[in-house]
Amino acid sequence: MPKMKTKSAAAKRFKVTGTGKLMKMKAYKSHILTKKTTKRKRNLRKATEIDKSNLAPMKRILPYS
Repeated sequence: MPKMKTKSAAAKRFKVTGTGKLMKMKAYKSHILTKKTTKRKRNLRKATEIDKSNLAPMKRILPYS
């Protein structure tokens, strides 16, 4: 059986923790930052865990994670 290919777009956007959880960076932090409050921008800095409902399709896209 041939090797499975990882979707490179997903590999750039998601990281796997040691316990197998998928982490992603939050959206809305790339531009038009002047109208966003400092508190809102600070909360967008940290990575967040992917929702459990999206976990199975993401594991298919990232087979070697």
